Order: sequence, then structure tokens, then C-alpha cells
Amino acid sequence: MNATHLGLLAGTLTSVASIPQVVKTLRTRHARDISVWQPLLLAFGVALWMIYGILIHDLPLILANIIPLGCNALLTGLKLHYRNDTA
Repeated sequence: MNATHLGLLAGTLTSVASIPQVVKTLRTRHARDISVWQPLLLAFGVALWMIYGILIHDLPLILANIIPLGCNALLTGLKLHYRNDTA
């Protein structure tokens, strides 16, 4: 495995890591066990990585952060939307 393959694998794994939590939250319609800070901080962090990628014109870095940014922003929104859930 060379550095390119390692980078592609890392980007893929970090890109899809939050998808299962988003799917579970949408299915169960509650987010009581999720801290609002985790997806919020991750969304902020990946947004900064994406901005960095834009500044240095690194397309793989930009692309690798689009999905996690969307997922973590959505998860933050779902946490806020379901904040008063009791089920």
C-alpha cells in the first residue's frame, strides 16, 4: 500500500464514519444520547480542513471533507431538533 492508497482509504473512512449515526437518528427520531458538541465540533473542524484545502488548491482534501461536513451539520441540526424528545 502506497501513500496515495493510504490517503484514499483514510479519506473514505472519515467521510462515511458519521453516516450510521445520522441514519440511526433519523430512524429513531431521537438524539438524547448524542452530545451536541461532538458533531458541532467535528463539523467546524472539517469545515476548517475544507477551507484549508481550498486555500492550497487540494481537491482530494476538499472532496474528503464535503460528506463529513454535511453529515455532522445534519447531526447537529437533528440533535437540536430532537432536543426535547422523551422517548
